[in-house]
Amino acid sequence: MNADQVAVLRALLAPTGWLDRTAAFAHALRRSARTPNGLLIVGTADDEPWHMTAHMADESRYAGLPELAPTLVRWAPEPGAPAHLAVGIDRLRAAARTETLLVVSQRAAPAELLERVQDVRRAGATVFALDQEDPELDELAHEALRVSPTTAPVSFDGAQHLVTSSVAALPGQSGSPAGSDRRLRSRLARLLDAVSGTPGD
Repeated sequence: MNADQVAVLRALLAPTGWLDRTAAFAHALRRSARTPNGLLIVGTADDEPWHMTAHMADESRYAGLPELAPTLVRWAPEPGAPAHLAVGIDRLRAAARTETLLVVSQRAAPAELLERVQDVRRAGATVFALDQEDPELDELAHEALRVSPTTAPVSFDGAQHLVTSSVAALPGQSGSPAGSDRRLRSRLARLLDAVSGTPGD
């Protein structure tokens, strides 16, 4: 990605306020995630947030922030699945006060998911929601980012890229300049693909 592409992307999004909104959500998530492997990510049974979990894992690894290492919580892990894909929905029952739950759902959360989220909140964990205008889920969340399919200037996937590209970028973050530049270019390239609708990983 060259400087002109970066400038175009920022120019397109800056007037919409979405850079600020997604950055604020990402920074709140970053402040909330304090326990290594204590960031739990869950979606619906038929739409698990693999994509966001993978990018969050990349950001955690690149930035050296184990508290951002996500745990994908699945509704029905396959028998014999590797450890990082074998965490079942019952993990939410064991959520602790020091942990954070991020619900990523493009569809309205079903009743069973809402009940699980309510249990997590009662246990004292912090709840974040990234959704497409789901009032019931938003009411349970401490922080919510709503991506309206009719008014948002980015797709739901694009919003996920905006959040993950900002989550580790807080003032004072350490790291080598060369590594930071390379990671920034990589994140911006993924973001440009998502915003433009180009198929990506």
